[in-house]
Amino acid sequence: MVGSMDELEDRVRRQLYRFQDLADQMKAVRGRETSEDGAVMAEVDGNGALRDLHFSSAVSRMTPAEFEQAVVSTAAAAARNAFQRRADVVNRFNEEMAG
Repeated sequence: MVGSMDELEDRVRRQLYRFQDLADQMKAVRGRETSEDGAVMAEVDGNGALRDLHFSSAVSRMTPAEFEQAVVSTAAAAARNAFQRRADVVNRFNEEMAG
């Protein structure tokens, strides 16, 4: 229980700052993955939206189907990575708020 209005204000202020920190951390989440052969590198944000995509010269030796598969699977792996990072941020936040 809160003993005074000053203590209540301080507690609410700390929680507000923690929520702001959470929002900043969520915005900063990125997942990056490179295909096994190094041909494709994909980066996505915490929502899984593609933010960056790079290709090495190895893509010139791929068939269209191989290229498609490399892009899709690499981007999906980057998204899984980002989602795991986002979950870690939320779990840490929940643990701090519960404690």
